[in-house]
Amino acid sequence: MSRRRYCLAALLLLLTLLPSLPAKADDAIIGDVVMTVIPVTAFAVAFFKDDAEGEKQWLRNLAANQIITSAARLGFNQTSWGERPNGHPYGFPSGHVAFAGSGAAFLSERYGWHYGLPAWVGTAYVAYNRVDNHSHRWRDAIASGAIAFGVGKLFVTPENATHIAPTIGPDWIGMRWQRSW
Repeated sequence: MSRRRYCLAALLLLLTLLPSLPAKADDAIIGDVVMTVIPVTAFAVAFFKDDAEGEKQWLRNLAANQIITSAARLGFNQTSWGERPNGHPYGFPSGHVAFAGSGAAFLSERYGWHYGLPAWVGTAYVAYNRVDNHSHRWRDAIASGAIAFGVGKLFVTPENATHIAPTIGPDWIGMRWQRSW
């Protein structure tokens, strides 16, 4: 894809986000926007790279991440870990950090650290923002990041992955080598 198309896609994404920011945005709103931008950008990268398999892996990664995080939140809600610093329920683990982390994990696993590092920095900002606004404790944010990282390792394969697998046929045994380009 040409550099011009990437710039156009980035500009369109920026223009769609600008109306959602108030003139004097507070930290919580900025954290919410960054939380949303990371997974949306991850899908956009797969889309603009014409990576159909990447789009499927993005969806599986996001769904698994949110299911695991939601199950953990339900499980911990009745414990002391489930209470947020501001007194509200469903504190452990952080859903915001998990959502942002799913996009960061996808980008880093599928396309490498060049894409993943900025996304993880954005996820760290979301984690800091949630703790700073007294919506979560650090343990909540770290647990969510760990869940996102682990789910990404399980559900996302690198774009140029090489697979070697044993194969067994009716009259033969062998190895199959497959390379994604």
